[in-house]
Amino acid sequence: MVDVDKAVIARLKTHGDIFEILVDCENALLVKQKRKENFDDVLASEKIFSDAKKGIFASEKKMQEVFGTSAPLEVAKIILQKGDLQVTAAHRSKETEEKRRKILHYIHRNGVDPRTKLPHPLKRIELAFDEAKIKIDDHKDSMEQVQEILKKLQLILPIRFERKQVEIRIPAQHAGRCFGAVKGMAKIIKENWENDGSWKGVVEIPGGMQNELFDKLNSMTQGSVAIEILKIEEA
Repeated sequence: MVDVDKAVIARLKTHGDIFEILVDCENALLVKQKRKENFDDVLASEKIFSDAKKGIFASEKKMQEVFGTSAPLEVAKIILQKGDLQVTAAHRSKETEEKRRKILHYIHRNGVDPRTKLPHPLKRIELAFDEAKIKIDDHKDSMEQVQEILKKLQLILPIRFERKQVEIRIPAQHAGRCFGAVKGMAKIIKENWENDGSWKGVVEIPGGMQNELFDKLNSMTQGSVAIEILKIEEA
């Protein structure tokens, strides 16, 4: 059972009544997001409250009327699924940082310096984030914020999103091993296995992935891979 002193409240307002339970914040969120099924380490108490702070219990009659059952565990599951969950300051801070990292890596992966056509180092983008005083919106999904953040970064850093079409030729002795790397890092537009066992293909990559892909293939083939950029488009 979860420590009551560390528990937060999940609350459901329905049928003119309030039903509350005490839960572990992290585990309750996992269940609510359908990333966890086990309910054992979610509840701090198997009591259903009408006011958890005052210790006032919900009536079994009301629970039966509203939920069709007065079994605490079944009612608790409904409250968590349909109700609102208080989130701790520590969890909010953790979620904000996770969103920030996700946005940073997306911009690093897709963005290039339009002057050089090469990606900016991640650290440079992070410094621009700080310089632009960019705030992450807790109420928006990470990807919903990317374009707005990109515009703010562009006031400080020359950067834009690009996609590149690249032709790759891999010699036969490296083709099998390198194919997996290509498939994992790029979208294959067309490909052909040549009679000599070599592989030739045209792939699409985010602009910021260019160096990573090229360096990896050069390392895996001891520099014998042939790479040519065919087309660059603003994304």
